[in-house]
Amino acid sequence: MSLSSSVSAWLLVLLCATSGAYCLRRAGRSGAGSAAAGEAVMGFGMALMAVPLGLGGDWQAPVLGAVFCGAALHALWLLRGGLHHAHHLVGSLTMVYMALAAWTGAASGAASGAGHGGGAGHGHGGGLPLVTGLLLVYYAGYVVLGGARLVTAGGAGAHSDAPAASPTGPAEVIRACRLTMGMGMLAMLLMM
Repeated sequence: MSLSSSVSAWLLVLLCATSGAYCLRRAGRSGAGSAAAGEAVMGFGMALMAVPLGLGGDWQAPVLGAVFCGAALHALWLLRGGLHHAHHLVGSLTMVYMALAAWTGAASGAASGAGHGGGAGHGHGGGLPLVTGLLLVYYAGYVVLGGARLVTAGGAGAHSDAPAASPTGPAEVIRACRLTMGMGMLAMLLMM
């Protein structure tokens, strides 16, 4: 792995872990609900999957796959409350897909004797091109739309007399956190 790839991967780890920590802090506050806890799990899982070194062997992919299967079931359960939880379902299933691609890629690399110390979430296998392409389109759209909403909200909040804070945190920070995780997911998909 080149130095620039390694630095990029560690920056992605830091970004995802910071987003996960912020969401965990929000989850502990009153009124944040299970959505913030789900975002915290997603942020920390993305950070662990983006680690560029195969620390401790190839345990990350199967463990993360199992955790995100559980997160997908939880998101599916939350869908009964409205479609606004669909993004959590897509995110969880995307993480399962990347973990499965990493696990099968690592297994085939080990079988051929070509294993290397790349990250658990990327570098081992590319997954199915059609599925990866569809997910790239989804997350690119999510990031562009989320960025536009963040810019629009920032401009509207600057001219408003009402405070932008809620019991769960400033609305712009929450949007920025979600946008950061969307960009992280997009980066991880591009690195597959």
